[in-house]
Amino acid sequence: MECRIDIIVTPKSSKSAVVSDENAIKVYLHSPPSEGKANEECIELFAKVLKIPKSMIHIEKGHKGRKKTLRVQGLSREEAIKRIGSGK
Repeated sequence: MECRIDIIVTPKSSKSAVVSDENAIKVYLHSPPSEGKANEECIELFAKVLKIPKSMIHIEKGHKGRKKTLRVQGLSREEAIKRIGSGK
């Protein structure tokens, strides 16, 4: 079982957080976008919020952009969205 989640990333934010609203899932990262640091932090943050290992999350699209698609293994899309929503 796996799902895909589209996100919008804001690097160099004052805090790290995953925020879900009716339009999009927004991810605020403390790390700068250079040298893949923001991508690493994004995966770590999602692993923490979803309560799964980092190895089960991969960036499928958007490695160098703000809009990314994450592939999450082991969770249905409904379960992933539910966990993101409860992590506020």
